[in-house]
Parts: sequence; structure tokens; C-alpha cells
Amino acid sequence: MALDHASRQFLQQLSDQEAPAFHSLSAPDARAFFSTLREIIGEGPKVHHSDEFSIPSGEATITLRVLTPSPTPDGIIVYFHGGGWVVGDLDDYDTLGRFIATESNCAVVLVDYRLAPEYPFPAAINDAWAATQWVANNASRIVGSRDLPLIVAGDSAGGNLAAVVARKARDAGRPALAQQVLIYPVTQPDLTTAGYQDRENQGLLNQADMVWFWNSYVPEIGERQHPDASPLLAEDLSGLPPAVVVTAEHDVLSDEGTAYANRLKQAGVPVSHRQFDGQIHGFFTILNALPESTTARQFVVGEIRRAVQNASTSSV
Repeated sequence: MALDHASRQFLQQLSDQEAPAFHSLSAPDARAFFSTLREIIGEGPKVHHSDEFSIPSGEATITLRVLTPSPTPDGIIVYFHGGGWVVGDLDDYDTLGRFIATESNCAVVLVDYRLAPEYPFPAAINDAWAATQWVANNASRIVGSRDLPLIVAGDSAGGNLAAVVARKARDAGRPALAQQVLIYPVTQPDLTTAGYQDRENQGLLNQADMVWFWNSYVPEIGERQHPDASPLLAEDLSGLPPAVVVTAEHDVLSDEGTAYANRLKQAGVPVSHRQFDGQIHGFFTILNALPESTTARQFVVGEIRRAVQNASTSSV
């Protein structure tokens, strides 16, 4: 179907404001532009606690923000933000994290992983993996319980990181993950697919932007074939945690998100995949401007609650 009315209005607003394309900016300017979207998104609900922890990742130190919705959360979600591995930070995703936390009654851990091009591949995935391990090992410290179900989640580049972390956890044998939530994830490096070239898909994120993001994150073309960069290219996807996959119809990443969901299904992984028609890339996080973001979040939160309930039941 065509772009829905709210999406057309949003894109027209950006056009009227002469908003620049990501690929036309330097990385610092792109980050500054991305942060202006906070004005549209607004503030999130209050949470019981908001705490920050500095943790080691190799020789680096990264920050985690833990949003705890209640004194007794039902699970922990490690969330990796989107932004092409180049833009995005804790404050940009605080509102989304608060909504997911309060609606799911799970503590949401936002990960401030290192950004490209200053820190190219594999810095982001190293940080994502370090964060997930730290949370698993310190659950009692951050939420007062060692036994809560653990979920990894993310959107766009963050969905890419969540998918890779889920595979790393499988290969390492720990931590046990109850679920992986992948919101229009980046899963492969081919930027010439039909989805990338479709003129109706060139919205908030377009083909040229993704060329710029990939060049920033994995400048060495050959490294893009590594499954830690492109999870769709992993040989074996069996034994991974149940997946929730969200795709948007008018998104350059729609095809590869669907392809990854199908690969997971073929490998025997339980998958709940929903495509949102008429939507652009980024709709999930543009909370107040695009009504379908609420619908998508309700879908995701419902799947998270189901996974937490199943994990809790199976552990009894």
C-alpha cells in the first residue's frame, strides 16, 4: 500500500524544514540532527529507577542506563539503539526505553556502544556482547534478582547487534536468552536489492544513507561478509532464541528483515514476524508523530510479555 497519511506528513515536515540527508553530513553533524528528533518524540513515562553503570568492554569503558519500571520487574531487556552504527545515544532512546519498560514491566538496559567511524567494526558488536554478558552476570546488582528472563532487542543497526549477540550467546552456551527482538534489522551488505532501489522506500533512511553508514562502520568491503557484521550470512541459525521481527513496508531494510525471519524459521527457530504496511524506516521510534509506532510497540510488548511468562513458567 502507499505511505500512510501520518508518514507522508512527517516526511513533508522534514522536507519543509530542509532537513539534511544523513549521508550529506559529517558524523558529528549527523548525530546532532538525529538528536533533534527528541523534540518530536517527547518525554517518556516515569520509571521506578533510572541508574547508570560504567562497564568495561575490552580496553574501553561504555555506559549502560538501566530503566527499572517497578520494584519487582518481570524480566530484563538489553536494548541496542539504531542509527547506522554512527548516530544515536542514551538520551535519544530514553523515551522509547521508558515506554517499553513500563508497558512490559521489564527493566530496560540501554547500551551506549561506541560509534563509527571513530570506532569501526567490530567495536559496536564487541560492546554489545560485553554489555549483555555484564547484565547477565550482574542482574542481582541492577534489579535485585538473578533469575529474571533475559532478552536482547534493538532497531535497525541495533537489531543487527541484537541478532549477532543472540548467535554469540548460543555459541558460548551462555547467557540463556528468552527472546530476541529485531526491529527492521540490518542483516546483509548488498545495497542494490529491489528494496534498496524502490523509489517509495527512500524516506527517513535511503539507499545513499545506508552506503554511508556501511562505509563508516565496515569500510573494508570484505569484512562485510562476516556474520558478525551481516547475520543473514551466518551458516547456521539453529538453536537461537525465539525471535520477534518487525519490518516496515516502505523501508530499504524490509527485504532483509523478512529474509532473516524466514531463515530463522527454516532453522527451526520460533518466529513472530509482522510487517507494518504504509510505514517508513524509523516509524517504531518516532513515537508521537507516527501512530503506528504505538501499534507496533503494543505488538512487541505483547510478545515480550508472552516470552517472559513462558520463561517463568518453564523455570518453575
